[in-house]
Amino acid sequence: MLLSVIVETSRAVTATSSRTAKVTHLAAALRAAAAQDPGRVGAVASYLSGSLPQRRTGVSWRSLTELPTPAEQATLTVAELDDAAERLTRTSGSGSAAARARLVKGLFCRATDDEQAWLRAVFVGEARQGAGDGIMLQAIARAADVPDATVRRAVMLAGRTGPVAAAALTGGAAALDAIELEVGRPLRPMLAASAPDVAGALATLEGEVAIETKLDGIRLQAHLDDGAVGLFTRTLEDVTDRLLEIVDVLHALPVRRAVLDGEVIALGEGGRPLPFQVTGARTASSADPQRLRAEVPLTAYFFDLLHLDGADLLDRPLGQRWDRLAALAPAEQLVPRITTADPVAAQAFFDEVVAAGHEGIVVKDLHRPYAAGRRSPGWVKVKPRHTLDLVVLAVEWGSGRRQGWLSNIHLGARDAETGGLVMLGKTFKGMSDEMLRWQTARFRELAIGDPDAGWVAQLRPEQVVEVAFDGVQRSSRYPGGMALRFARVLRYRDDKPVSQIDTVQTVRLLAGW
Repeated sequence: MLLSVIVETSRAVTATSSRTAKVTHLAAALRAAAAQDPGRVGAVASYLSGSLPQRRTGVSWRSLTELPTPAEQATLTVAELDDAAERLTRTSGSGSAAARARLVKGLFCRATDDEQAWLRAVFVGEARQGAGDGIMLQAIARAADVPDATVRRAVMLAGRTGPVAAAALTGGAAALDAIELEVGRPLRPMLAASAPDVAGALATLEGEVAIETKLDGIRLQAHLDDGAVGLFTRTLEDVTDRLLEIVDVLHALPVRRAVLDGEVIALGEGGRPLPFQVTGARTASSADPQRLRAEVPLTAYFFDLLHLDGADLLDRPLGQRWDRLAALAPAEQLVPRITTADPVAAQAFFDEVVAAGHEGIVVKDLHRPYAAGRRSPGWVKVKPRHTLDLVVLAVEWGSGRRQGWLSNIHLGARDAETGGLVMLGKTFKGMSDEMLRWQTARFRELAIGDPDAGWVAQLRPEQVVEVAFDGVQRSSRYPGGMALRFARVLRYRDDKPVSQIDTVQTVRLLAGW
């Protein structure tokens, strides 16, 4: 299959705001891939989503600023791109930079001008054609003529879209039904919706609920398989080698095979949580794990059990999953929680949790199954202030005391209907001098073009930021028709991908619109 088919499809998807049209274009390309090169359907699905199945290739934005003369005719194939990307991921050690440069040059020499532009965007994570996860899953279902729900469940269990597309287009519903939870392979984590306060969260659920402490740590999915341990973040990154103390926790459990969901967090004196950046830096570091373990020990708290000794528990009610978890893990490794239907008791627990330095609570329906990979009404998080996880779209140079620093950031939310990014305003509040120094360096790396060329630097939309705000107001100044009031930066979230930022629809819901 020629790469030009992918490029042309991406252009068509970008050009339309119609969800139906996007799905139609994507489904046609997937069917063509299945007919011409069935072994590469998974790669095609990734490319149509604007990403490489290999994820990291070591190719930087700066290495692609000068490209070779483009080819006149489209001859580059999907197979050649996929093979080149695989070689790039395997290239390491002495002389690897030069070897990667030769591989990249050889690849781009084969590409036309349009293909070069598309390749550059995909390699650096800048491809945004509005083919979000929901749209792609619909396209897979249509291309393979299988139910949407079957595709969604398969992706939940497989973790990634590419393998599911390959299964659907080559084996149909039977191949999708054969995809099961596999101990050792991360699945997509269940996510929580948001409510402005405890009363609002309780109003969305009925009867007795579980109210759990929302820890300000790193989400962790833990797999144990006959002594082999796998630890994965919410982005499905394998961090097993970095968290040796958590590996020991898993080895101590009286079980042969299990999959647990929870958080890891760095605690200070009296068990009070240390700043999120401490936990984030520890889990992201690839330095000597034994030294890091001694300097910044992490504590694991579990709140769900998805598999136990050959039995998948995903479809069991939360109450049953918790009972089995509580029988398996020591009490000190379980997230603090209560069960109640009393709003007064729920508010008191919330106040106690916040006073202890934690992020808030998660209210959970005891009767719901585990809805991996999406925000479910069965889990509702409450924080003591309005917060959103957004992406930085652009940044402005500061003035006065902030002269010489990239300061005022442009905030964007994800549109759940189109997959695009929508600006919700700007902020320069909440930034310490240390943060300003960090973000100036970071945004220079993400700048599209020369960041010094003007007052505003446009950025590749990759940096997630958590902001607090006092409310939402209508505004004709921004495309979304609204703006955040008194937004201020709480922290930058390197643990969260742009695909999981909050949506425009969530902001409207918080505003009561």
